[in-house]
Amino acid sequence: MNYWLMKSEPDTFSIDDLAREPGKTACWDGVRNYQARNYLRDGMKKGDLAFFYHSSCRVPGIAGIVTITREGYPDPTAFDPNDDHYDPDSNPDKPRWYMVDVKLVKKLPRVITLEELRSYSTKELRDLVLLRRGNRLSVMPVSKSEWEFINSLA
Repeated sequence: MNYWLMKSEPDTFSIDDLAREPGKTACWDGVRNYQARNYLRDGMKKGDLAFFYHSSCRVPGIAGIVTITREGYPDPTAFDPNDDHYDPDSNPDKPRWYMVDVKLVKKLPRVITLEELRSYSTKELRDLVLLRRGNRLSVMPVSKSEWEFINSLA
């Protein structure tokens, strides 16, 4: 099993939005970064777990846990000129962008804030990709030890 962290702006799609979806399941679309795309397309497997992270908000942090229910497949929003995530250079015959489906496992009783995670950056979370200077990936791997430590904070 692999572990991940997936960022979403809560004004666009929050953990509460996911909780309201049928079956508490939704596609994770709109990723337009090649490294994050590679994780979605090649790395994520059905049954993997991910932290659902609220970004670009007043208090960024981990709001819950999701599981991958469908492995990477072409993101149709890239082909739709009426969609905000449209990419005119993406070709349905050779897709550039991918997505996965996720299902809510649980909403955490409290958000584990970015500030709190940073307080462990010299010890338990010194290698956490999220805390690296300049990191802007919306999808990133989390090691098993980082996963277990962060879960202990909830």
